[in-house]
Amino acid sequence: MSIRDSLADWALYLAAMGWPVFPLRPGTKRQPAVRDWENRATTDPARIRRAWAADAWNIGLATGPARLVVVDLDTAKGGETGPDGATALAALAAERGGPLPDTYTVATPSGGQHRYYRCPPGVRLRNTQSVIAPRVDTRAGGGYVVAPGSITKHGAYELLDDTDPVELPAWLVQAAAPRPVETVATPIRIRGGDPGAYGTAALRGECERVRGAKPGQHNEVLASAAYTIGRKIGAGLIDPRLARAELIAAGNTLIGPGHWPPHAREVARVVDAGLTKGASNPVARKEVA
Repeated sequence: MSIRDSLADWALYLAAMGWPVFPLRPGTKRQPAVRDWENRATTDPARIRRAWAADAWNIGLATGPARLVVVDLDTAKGGETGPDGATALAALAAERGGPLPDTYTVATPSGGQHRYYRCPPGVRLRNTQSVIAPRVDTRAGGGYVVAPGSITKHGAYELLDDTDPVELPAWLVQAAAPRPVETVATPIRIRGGDPGAYGTAALRGECERVRGAKPGQHNEVLASAAYTIGRKIGAGLIDPRLARAELIAAGNTLIGPGHWPPHAREVARVVDAGLTKGASNPVARKEVA
């Protein structure tokens, strides 16, 4: 069997798994052979056969349309220090008390791994780079991975474990979710010189926002609300114990089967992290009598 035929077979196999693919330039991993590859990626066997009949294309797998989150575990490059991605991820799992189940896994030519996970229903994630841990990246919406069967001058992408991809664990969903955006502190005018009333109203509004969070946005909204209130705690506008208790109570209303958050302990962790981060960037307070 020729290399071209082998690559075509791999592309058809991946498409049969329901994962849209597109051609990469032969021997490369960062050169899509088509424009708008995320939208043109396909699972249509006829289109795939036509494309791979033209050349020995490597295989790009569009993770967003495939509803996959691929965790890319890299190795240390020459001269770099510290643990590799697999070690860093295992250490983080132990720290968080989260599972790291076996799943579909591909070995990369550099000695790393691609671990494939199904994106939970209602969750939208984008690519990350060293956000979860050093040398741990993710490919999700807007990204792609070089699929098994592909070949570069450094070696081949080889299937290590053909276990059907499991759902991305909740603790990894939280770790890969977007962080609250830090903003430049701007003066807040408090009418009537009553910072307590202002803080109470702000806390009430953020708690209502948390309770109304839509599925798939629970983590993002809770983290954002905690960060917002943390900035006001840092300015002395809200009692920290009251704020923490109210935000945790609101976050606990989001707990339910099959989605984040999985339990009250994770709610408290996200709230505490957001409050701490926000308090380090307090709003600028300007009272007006």
